[in-house]
Amino acid sequence: MTRLLSRTFPSVKLRDFKTLKNSQTQVPISSSSSQQSQENSKIPKSKSWSVYLILSTTEPIKTYVGITTDFARRLKQHNGEIRGGAKASSAGRPWLCACIITGFTCLSQASSFESKWKIFSRKLPRRKEDEEMSQSDALLQHRRRALEKVQESLECSHLETDWKI
Repeated sequence: MTRLLSRTFPSVKLRDFKTLKNSQTQVPISSSSSQQSQENSKIPKSKSWSVYLILSTTEPIKTYVGITTDFARRLKQHNGEIRGGAKASSAGRPWLCACIITGFTCLSQASSFESKWKIFSRKLPRRKEDEEMSQSDALLQHRRRALEKVQESLECSHLETDWKI
């Protein structure tokens, strides 16, 4: 079986591999530990996902919820300092970080959280006392209440919420 493999993939050298026989299956295992460490360094480390809330500093005041693995880079994109970023955020530049939630282990978990936060924000009624606050404070209070609803509906004990504003 190994011989067929080396004919199919000529770059595989038989002397670099040993075969491990486990019942009827043969699995090639690298014999050199330095080669293993080189291969392991090529494996990407798991990413930690974050959900963030940014606040525009120009009229009309807006908020934007998004996800990323590198918030500093993402904020620069939103502010137009580097390429990329969402079209929806180009009108509110410059943006400030209002809140960042860290600890998501995968994209789907972060996406689900982000989606629920946006849905709760749309469905949650505005409070009358918010009218007495500044526009930015009212928006942030509304987003905070929506975030609390999300946290009540999901298991969030492993997440860390950091309000900057």
